[in-house]
Amino acid sequence: MKELELKYGCNPNQKPARVFMESGDLPITVLNGRPGYINLLDALNGWQLVKELKEATGLPAATSFKHVSPAGAAVGLPLSDTLKQIYFTDDVELTPLACAYARARGADRMSSFGDFISLSDECDEATALLIKKEVSDGVIAPAYSAAALDILKAKKNGNYCVIQIDPNYVPADLERKQVFGVTFEQGHNFLKIDEKSALSNIVTKNKNMSEDDKRNLIISLIVLKYTQSNSVCFVKDGQAIGIGAGQQSRVHCTRLAGQKADNWWLRQSPQVLGLQFVDGIKRADRDNAIDVYIGEEYMDVLAEGKWQNIFKVKPAVFTREEKAAWIAKNTNVALGSDAFFPFGDNIDRAHKSGVTVIAQPGGSVRDDLVIQSADSYNMVMAFNGIRLFHH
Repeated sequence: MKELELKYGCNPNQKPARVFMESGDLPITVLNGRPGYINLLDALNGWQLVKELKEATGLPAATSFKHVSPAGAAVGLPLSDTLKQIYFTDDVELTPLACAYARARGADRMSSFGDFISLSDECDEATALLIKKEVSDGVIAPAYSAAALDILKAKKNGNYCVIQIDPNYVPADLERKQVFGVTFEQGHNFLKIDEKSALSNIVTKNKNMSEDDKRNLIISLIVLKYTQSNSVCFVKDGQAIGIGAGQQSRVHCTRLAGQKADNWWLRQSPQVLGLQFVDGIKRADRDNAIDVYIGEEYMDVLAEGKWQNIFKVKPAVFTREEKAAWIAKNTNVALGSDAFFPFGDNIDRAHKSGVTVIAQPGGSVRDDLVIQSADSYNMVMAFNGIRLFHH
């Protein structure tokens, strides 16, 4: 098939809409549902991301995309009991691919609401059972087991979008897009990110990176390759825990990603794990309630007496001091940046969220000051000369 007609483009008024190949067939087959314009942008960007994560780490990978940037991405490392609880995996017997998706979906559950999922490997029944529980628009994978396909086809009253991609498809060397009737052309970004290309030039006094540090940094950089710029990515234990995308200022990227990383960590605190929700509460309402509880808004909820609609027992206030003390326990976090850090304030903010290793291109006129800032926290920082802008 060379062409797929779409209901509309980015918005309902943008018609007609289609995706097509100038030569050859489309590398995708729609097995169920009807993907939209943005769905396919998410699917094709997400597929590239998980394909590269699998190649770089040898582990199954998954990503949760929203509006052409990942809300989460991860490789299939086992989940601790705490992560199983905060990711609401319930009674699903987790496979490595299911672990990858649980991590990708669970890192930033609010941003992942209504996501498009990309999987590096054949979608198995366990992964499909996790997807079944979540509000999602669709999934792309190289294959599906019969049981998984049956589960997914039943989702959204039979309208859930299921796409199969040819894992051997390689795009043309040149890619084009139009803006305002003007055609842009550039070489496809075939850059391979690995330890040699990305982590060999360590510029800080501390030069000790563990194998886990290296893997986390490689994951962060591959995630950034498919994240709308400016962007930074915090990674821990094989999963993105905070992604700051599409900000005009790099420090705002770092603050946004750092806050997401802090929220991910706060969800594992005894205060949050002990919350007792009313029976029958929906998953999205529970997620929103947790974000309200760990934010500043909870005082307003208490003042307005709304907590009875959410919790069985009135939770104690999670004080700023308690939150700060818990966040201080988060360590061994990796941070990647898609372009150089122009000021040391990015390093200061990263330190607050447990960052100990950094990978960035370098090249700022203030590189020496940024290195000094990293040295002041005994961080390890690599300059790789690799810019990863994505638009």
